[in-house]
Amino acid sequence: MSDPAAYTPPTIWQWQKPNGGRFAHINRPVAGATHEQALPVGRHPLQLYSLGTPNGVKVTILLEELLALGHSGAEYDAWLIRIHEGQQFGSGFVAANPNSKIPALMDHSAATPRRVFESGAILLYLAEKFDAFLSHDPDVRAETLNWMFWQMGAAPLLGGGFGHFYAYAPTRIEYAIDRFTMEIKRQMDVLDQHLAEHEFMAGAEYSIADMAIWPWYGALAKGLLYEAGEFLQVQTYQHLNRWAEQILARPAVRRGRMVNRVMGDPASQLHERHEASDFDTRTQDKLAAAKA
Repeated sequence: MSDPAAYTPPTIWQWQKPNGGRFAHINRPVAGATHEQALPVGRHPLQLYSLGTPNGVKVTILLEELLALGHSGAEYDAWLIRIHEGQQFGSGFVAANPNSKIPALMDHSAATPRRVFESGAILLYLAEKFDAFLSHDPDVRAETLNWMFWQMGAAPLLGGGFGHFYAYAPTRIEYAIDRFTMEIKRQMDVLDQHLAEHEFMAGAEYSIADMAIWPWYGALAKGLLYEAGEFLQVQTYQHLNRWAEQILARPAVRRGRMVNRVMGDPASQLHERHEASDFDTRTQDKLAAAKA
């Protein structure tokens, strides 16, 4: 390994300038709103403010799965939050999520509109609200929550760790890429070994654990994340790939992956979703494109 230029941290760190990279213009070391901007509100009780990143896709997959099950109360408006433009720092969004991260959900079916933020919290909230995709069996429920919270703890090493240094950092640092590549391959091996003995993450039942993990690790296995499939040799994880393909074949998953999406084939993007008809008459073509 080559030696990087020596760097000695200062006694007291100070923010002096943007640090480069794709997100430099919005990164800052303080919280709170930067501007006044009210959030739009549609006609459905559930109002989602998001972007089609893996964390956002978790929630739209669950909402589309709930609708596919016949839960009409899961109809929702999905509003696009363009994080590259700093819309997550608008006053309305900060009120919905003081951490200024997508996704954020407002439930207007409550007497007072209720905010729910953090993707895992939203999955759990909706699963309990509609009594779906979270088993009442204590063992299955515990296993579901085990794996859902595994994802919440593991994925920052994939996104903010491997993804950042491999795909977004202004300079590729050998030590950082090696460190996070090792960890991500270990995580994929964890999933591959588990899925060798289980159809879904919690066993025989499709659950919110699968919906939490697939947008990160399923997409990674299918070469849909960071264009790192060859680098990570994702095809060698046989059982993870079987599961990833099985989940991707679900129409609700492919619809959910389209919502608030702004990258890739335009036919696979639905910037905002307010009615099921927003998928329009080209739905089959779009669903095929979403798989690509």
